Amino acid sequence: MRIILLRHGQSLGNVDELAYCRIPDHALPLTEVGEQQARAAGPRIKELLNGDPAAVYVSPYVRTRATLRNLDLGDQAERTVAEPRLREQDWGNLQDPVQQQVLKHQRHAFGHFFFRLPNGESGADVDDRLAAFLTDLETRMADPTHPGTALVVSHGLTIRLLCRRLFGWSIELFESLSNLETCEDRVLTHDGRTWRLDRPFDQWRTSPDGETQGPLA
Repeated sequence: MRIILLRHGQSLGNVDELAYCRIPDHALPLTEVGEQQARAAGPRIKELLNGDPAAVYVSPYVRTRATLRNLDLGDQAERTVAEPRLREQDWGNLQDPVQQQVLKHQRHAFGHFFFRLPNGESGADVDDRLAAFLTDLETRMADPTHPGTALVVSHGLTIRLLCRRLFGWSIELFESLSNLETCEDRVLTHDGRTWRLDRPFDQWRTSPDGETQGPLA
């Protein structure tokens, strides 16, 4: 069994933080660069699939669905499921720019996992919904009619937390990791005993508890 994790292409919110003040997070579109990134990622994902079909699970946000569309997987996407549990951390509705900066500083000081955004979620809340998604996914992948590969098109923090949950990483390690770049991928493979990660996430610091990523393929 394999899970291919892909972050969406560059979105308007990645280049203009004030966009969150006038456009709901779920409706933010890809930029032209993001569209190009997604098209360029298509051949890479197809090479990973090596002609085999995949079940696609995609966050229902505009930027993730646009990324999937631009991959142009054709018949290799055997089934596509819009999965709300794969959405980005909820920051609330339209954001005030001043409060947005204050919250970012508070969140960084408090920790990305436990800090709950007013009218939104904490990282722990996202972790909880991803636990339910992974339980369902593993049940589905155990069905012989389900493709052996699942492609998950989601968001930076969400992908980090999905791996944290799957590998049992500590909170300290999770908070030491960087998000994937836009349209960057990671491949998780089950070797019959455990899940393995094809390559580690970038780290901006050593985990305070000494924990490291793994197991790696």
